[in-house]
Amino acid sequence: MPEILKEISGITFNKGRSDSVYAIQDEEGKLFRLGWQNQKVQHVKFGAKGDYEDLAILKDKVIILKSNGDLYSFPFADVRFENMDKAKEWKNILPKGEYEGLYADQVSGEIFVLCKNCSQDNAEKKVSGYILKMTGGLKKTGSFALDVEKIKALTSKVKKGFKPSALTKNPITGDWFILSSLNKVLIVTDKNWKPKEAYPLSSNNFNQPEGIAFDKNGNLYISNEGDETLDGNILKIKRLIK
Repeated sequence: MPEILKEISGITFNKGRSDSVYAIQDEEGKLFRLGWQNQKVQHVKFGAKGDYEDLAILKDKVIILKSNGDLYSFPFADVRFENMDKAKEWKNILPKGEYEGLYADQVSGEIFVLCKNCSQDNAEKKVSGYILKMTGGLKKTGSFALDVEKIKALTSKVKKGFKPSALTKNPITGDWFILSSLNKVLIVTDKNWKPKEAYPLSSNNFNQPEGIAFDKNGNLYISNEGDETLDGNILKIKRLIK
């Protein structure tokens, strides 16, 4: 990644098309667009400086999640500009807490937000998530939970609790893929959030995994923040065809 994206956090694709990746970083209120064959980074400024963690593109809208649970939305058509009218801001929809994971389902229109550290949770036992819908306004319509005890049965990486940093859905299987930078682990659950697989992530390859996305062909991408010696990056894990 270029220097401006050393602290890359969330990533996503538009309708699963992998020719361009859309990304944010956790300091600037900017949405970045990158082409794999073009090193020039384009961006649109949507808000003030802040701790932005994840994003999704739902039909004709971009939705961005701030770490305090505030959400922002603006038309996808605006990504071609450098500046735009202020994005619509949605506050107090989610319970107070720290949030890093956001995913939007193109078929159902549902938006899923996952707690990283919320007061109503005990991270050693469960992690809460919320379902939103954009129907005239952004509204909370449901909730779900991850059973951390069942994750512990799969991996020793979460002995002190599970702190997710991103989530996405596999377009081929419908399984959820949930990333934790703090735990250095990737958890796979079924459609009903039941944990079924856990993959430890080596620091040799995954410096600070903060973002995750699938393309429409089922290839998986994970973004990593850089540090004093390493650039930020996006790693592609190709789908195994069976």
